Amino acid sequence: MKKLILLLFGAFAIHSAALADNDKAIPVNQLPQPAQQFIQTYFGDQKTALAKQETGLFEKSYEVVFANGDKIEFDRNGQWTEVQCRNGRTGPAEIVPEAIRSCAAEYYPDAMIRSIERDRNGYEINLSNRMELSFDLQFNLIDIDD
Repeated sequence: MKKLILLLFGAFAIHSAALADNDKAIPVNQLPQPAQQFIQTYFGDQKTALAKQETGLFEKSYEVVFANGDKIEFDRNGQWTEVQCRNGRTGPAEIVPEAIRSCAAEYYPDAMIRSIERDRNGYEINLSNRMELSFDLQFNLIDIDD
C-alpha cells in the first residue's frame, strides 16, 4: 500500500512540475486590457519583440519584452509587477510613487531608476549606480543593498 501511495504521489509531483512551467508566446492583443493600456501609455513608441503568458500551477502571469531590451511583467489581472529598462534608459517616472522617487533622489541624486518591482509586501527599485532600495507599502525605506 505504501508503494502505491508513493507511486501516485510521485506521478502527481511529476505531472504538477510539468504544468508549473507552461509558457507560450501570445499576441499583444491577448494580454489583459490593463496591460495593453499600460504598454500603450508608457511604451507606445517601442517595438514589441515578445509577449508571453506564463501559466503556473496556481497562477498566471504575462511578460512583454521590447526590441530595445526593456521588459515588463504583469500579474494575471494585467497590473504591472516589474518594469526593467535597459540601454541607458530610465523607466517611466509616472509609475514610480513620488515618495520613492524623492527618497532615491535625496540619497543618490546622480542615479536613475532602471527598474521597479512591486508585490504584496512593497516595492524595490534598482538604480543606475547598482544600488537596490526596498520600500514597504507605506513607502518607507526598509533596505539598501549594493
